[in-house]
Amino acid sequence: MALLTNETIPMGTPCPPFSLPGVDGNTYSNSDFAGAPALVVMFICNHCPYVQAIEDRYIALAKAFTERGVSFVGICANDPDDYPDDAFDELARRWREKGYGFPYLQDLSQEVARSFGAVCTPDLFVYDKDQKLAYHGQLDDNWKEPQSVTREDLKEALEQILAGQMPTGKQEPARGCSIKWRN
Repeated sequence: MALLTNETIPMGTPCPPFSLPGVDGNTYSNSDFAGAPALVVMFICNHCPYVQAIEDRYIALAKAFTERGVSFVGICANDPDDYPDDAFDELARRWREKGYGFPYLQDLSQEVARSFGAVCTPDLFVYDKDQKLAYHGQLDDNWKEPQSVTREDLKEALEQILAGQMPTGKQEPARGCSIKWRN
């Protein structure tokens, strides 16, 4: 497993349009989340150990912030032919088992991941009420050991956005496995 970090994308970049099937049988687009004070788009998957290590934390964060109007969406762009754990039915199974509480979508063409500039799992993007990029970085400062977390970067960014401010401070890149691109 190769460790990658996310690409730098300028703050204020508009949320790329998307329309993808969700494991719940619905199709979701970025316009479905218009009006939310923030939209968190997470490129995640089932098989990546980096995603698995933070999964319970982002599920808990989503539950807490959804109550405050923030929208969350997970997108899996991995090639399911080479990574069967990331096939649609497996995404649906994990979504149900873990009780995600937010839509989990499949980007089979991988066009959406490319339009976002996503490169790794997890790759976390936060858009403000105008769907302009306000945060692109790590969940927190210790992906491997939740008990050793001292800074919750994504949570802090969401708090600032909900207070009507742009997130301040350095945005540390997310780290994880590469998106498994089709040949």
